[in-house]
Amino acid sequence: MRILIPGGSGQVGTILARHLHANGHVVTVLSRNPQPALWRTLQWDGINPGPWAEEIHRSDAVIHLSGRSVNCRYNAENRRQIYDSRTLPTLLLGKLIADSPTPPRLWLNASSSTFYRHTFDQPNDEFTGIPADLPAQHATGGVNEPGSLPETWSFSADVIDRWESALAAVPTPHTRKIRLRTSMVMSPDRGGVFSVFSKLTHLGLGGTQGPGTQFVTWIHDLDFCRSIDMLLTQPEITAETSGVVNMCAPNPMPNREFMRTLREAWHQPIGLPAATWMLELGAIPMRTETELILKSRRVIPGVLLKHGFEFTFPTWPEAASDLVARTKAESQKSS
Repeated sequence: MRILIPGGSGQVGTILARHLHANGHVVTVLSRNPQPALWRTLQWDGINPGPWAEEIHRSDAVIHLSGRSVNCRYNAENRRQIYDSRTLPTLLLGKLIADSPTPPRLWLNASSSTFYRHTFDQPNDEFTGIPADLPAQHATGGVNEPGSLPETWSFSADVIDRWESALAAVPTPHTRKIRLRTSMVMSPDRGGVFSVFSKLTHLGLGGTQGPGTQFVTWIHDLDFCRSIDMLLTQPEITAETSGVVNMCAPNPMPNREFMRTLREAWHQPIGLPAATWMLELGAIPMRTETELILKSRRVIPGVLLKHGFEFTFPTWPEAASDLVARTKAESQKSS
């Protein structure tokens, strides 16, 4: 297949491009800052059409991954960039695909499991999952329990709502759309979320974060790529959920167990806990938000499971062991 990956130069895009290229697909990545790679990389700004737009007409599938990192403080400028870096490229691609004389048959667009409510009890799947509160709902309570939640959490829900609305805004009758509500993709690549958790663990800071009861939803990088393979070949499986797929492992874990398992994988006996107030204070100099750690994301991949997808790493202990082993192997190669 000829596959176009706008915004594919980040961690997840690189993982996916590497996988698809290795499997014999013709991959083209669009990036604001193109770097040498085994696959073709073209420059774009995510706002204006350019020579790269010709790739739309010759692609079988588009996998759109653009989006400024949410690992930042949610001040006014960062919020604008978070919104614009997701919605504007999505609207641009929609127009180009709609106008294409030979449009791709499939458009996979990134989204996030943050779409779902902060919950500890019932898991959220694509069929029965409850959306998180949007800002307008937040003041009146909404569906999230218990109690009121920080405004930054409703901001994140609004980002996903606008992102998915941008995907739906332009009809593409000849191109099937799929929303990828993705959780944390765990890989041994430097700078990824697994490396962040691992660094904390090595420093002896990999203990329980906040109450420890909040659920962590994740997916191993191999299963992420394999599930994309399935959607590329069987996009019709999403018909009953209006094109929504939860990209996550089937066994989310409470933070306390998640961090303990990671310590065991790294053979680190020490893991100092961090209370919620400590995280809130630490987030300021680290220029991040505690929602990334404290929101309980109990999400399961209903569509993938219903259609027979077999996870190579369905549980965190085996996933963590594999990721640690691969991280060590990569470290030995580079030393």
